[in-house]
Amino acid sequence: MAAIERTAPGWREVAVPPLRRLPWPVVARSQRLDAGERFPPHVHAWNQLVYASTGVLQASAGHARHVITPQQALWVPTGTLHHTGALSTSAFRNLYVGDDPALGMPTHCVVLDVSPLLRELIIELDRTVPDHDRTYYATLCTLITAQLPRQPQHARHLPWPQDARLQRWCQALYEQPADTRSVEDWARLLGASPRTLARHFERETGMRLRDWRLRLRLLRAIEWLAQGRSPTVIAHALGYASASAFNYMFRIEMGMSPLQWKRARTTA
Repeated sequence: MAAIERTAPGWREVAVPPLRRLPWPVVARSQRLDAGERFPPHVHAWNQLVYASTGVLQASAGHARHVITPQQALWVPTGTLHHTGALSTSAFRNLYVGDDPALGMPTHCVVLDVSPLLRELIIELDRTVPDHDRTYYATLCTLITAQLPRQPQHARHLPWPQDARLQRWCQALYEQPADTRSVEDWARLLGASPRTLARHFERETGMRLRDWRLRLRLLRAIEWLAQGRSPTVIAHALGYASASAFNYMFRIEMGMSPLQWKRARTTA
């Protein structure tokens, strides 16, 4: 398993509740996470669906970073090192899902759309006490496992390289996405030729640097919108020449303006 960075400025770690085994094929666990709270890196002996019915989460898993809104969830297969934190106050509604060859889910991390039906099934499972109505609880488990493979998959994640020099580069861009230094500048700083650096970056992330930086800016914009920052402030922090240029990028990628996104999250 690849290592995940264990510290982040502003994060406050909260304990991962202990659980030795799954008494049911699907087990729900809900928890309120305040903005800035994060579980430390850990693994499970079962699959996990990382989901919040309200709020926005950030998760690191499977060599990638993900920003998860209430319309999506992150599927984390058994044994995957991961951690999850809240970018805004969130109703964390996690599912633990037992391994089953008939499940039909990917063996790698993937972001899923969450349909209104699946959302309500997750909430209902969390509300139901299995000892009070075992038959009904079992039915909910069956419905959820049937719905999971039917959810569309997203490709909107941020691949994270494993090479130490590339990690240093990516972390610097993550912290300062408006950084204007060129590949040549970074190559001198990291002790590699520009061509070698660019080739290694594309090999490890599967993306060209330009495309990776666009994805980074989009996910950072979502993070900062969830934290209440204004689109104008975000545009400057991302390095856009104007708020309108940032709004155009966001609308192309998300199908709505930043303000529309914020309103949708508020009323969800």
